[in-house]
Amino acid sequence: MTALGKLLRTTAFKLALAYLVVFATLSVVVLIYVSWHANALIAGQLNATVNAEITGLAEQYRQGGIRRLVAIVEERSNRSGGSIYLVTTMTGEVLAGNVSGLPDASLAEAGERELPYQRAGETAAAPYPAVVRVFVLPGGYRLLVGRDTEERERLSAVISNAVQWSLALVVVLGLAGGVFVAKRVLGRIDAMTETARTIMAGDLSGRLAVTGSDDEFDRLAQATNAMLDRINELMAGLKEVSDNIAHDLKTPLTRLRNRAETALRTASDEDEWQASVEQIIADADAMLGIFNALLLIARAESGGGRDQLVPVDLADIAESVAELYEPLAEERGARLTVNAPTPIRLLGSRELIGQAVANLIENALNYAAAAGGEVAVSATTDEDGARLVVADRGPGVPEADRARALERFVRLDSSRSRPGSGLGLALVAAVARLHGGTLTLEDNAPGLRAVLALPLTPAALPEPSTPALAPPRGARAV
Repeated sequence: MTALGKLLRTTAFKLALAYLVVFATLSVVVLIYVSWHANALIAGQLNATVNAEITGLAEQYRQGGIRRLVAIVEERSNRSGGSIYLVTTMTGEVLAGNVSGLPDASLAEAGERELPYQRAGETAAAPYPAVVRVFVLPGGYRLLVGRDTEERERLSAVISNAVQWSLALVVVLGLAGGVFVAKRVLGRIDAMTETARTIMAGDLSGRLAVTGSDDEFDRLAQATNAMLDRINELMAGLKEVSDNIAHDLKTPLTRLRNRAETALRTASDEDEWQASVEQIIADADAMLGIFNALLLIARAESGGGRDQLVPVDLADIAESVAELYEPLAEERGARLTVNAPTPIRLLGSRELIGQAVANLIENALNYAAAAGGEVAVSATTDEDGARLVVADRGPGVPEADRARALERFVRLDSSRSRPGSGLGLALVAAVARLHGGTLTLEDNAPGLRAVLALPLTPAALPEPSTPALAPPRGARAV
């Protein structure tokens, strides 16, 4: 396709052409109306002039008869201007006037009409148009009074010429403007298309140009760039997760293989075989836990089940999960307290919220047992919504590392010696986003405060049913 053909096919050029047709049509209609109105105005003025002449001549005729009328007509005929006069006898003999030739039978009947005439002394000239009124006077005399319409015809010609030139100018300027606008629009679209091809080729760093005019193309470019930024973040996150999975699963898979190989090579009786198989099963369970955590995070981040949220009681969930972890707290020498005195109703998934609370409590117990052994769980409400806080007296997390601690497979240096996969806080953050909330890590001076903020349920929501409030028995941190 040629450049001109491509240009003519653009929506911008078609819109410009449509506006041109509409504007040209309106211009023609307006000019035609102006021409018609001007002609009507001139015709009215001509009739008024003829009527005034007739009124004056009639008065002269009444006062002095035909002789005075002839004298007045003769006098007025010698004046310059567009008025024409003629007085004849019944037989057509000219008594006075400035008309030398009229069509046959022009004076036969009284009335108003348009006819061509010749001026006195210009027999060879072309006839002139005129509006005349003929009167039959007593004695058979004929009186013709009229007005030359050459000015009207000249004005009509001027207006007609103006209409033609105006229409031609509108068409030329409209086409030029349409080509100019279409070329500019096509240039920006071609630039966007080229950038999109670059991105489709694999270069996710490409972005659409923003001129700063804040027009529709800028808004489209900004929205597209924001989408590309988000896609780039997701792709980077996917690559990071893939790398982390490969790195973090390599060790347990290698250990699993070595245990199986060792069992085949060294196990000599049933007890050794059973111990090796139990260790292999434990390693497999740990890997399955990692995959289950990844599936839960993916489900939460994709918004899966958001349309199936039901009324739940956050305070009841906190008490139920804390009750499950009381034996573990006693075993580790820690003290676990819960402060959730009133029901806190919201829309949510009891399973996911329960898993999030379990992760926070177990994470706190892992660090509190070695530093004071105190973990406090509280569920309260404020003007912003519900807040579930799990606080411990452990070493805490440096402020610079708190945002990174919520990412997948991130384990800070101080926790490398402890069991875990680095997915616990990432899962809690994903559950918070699914419910429209946030997870923030704060300083507990000393220790760490994990604050899970969730929006409250509307007051008109029905009371949660008993089955929905059943504690998530068997909840296990990931």
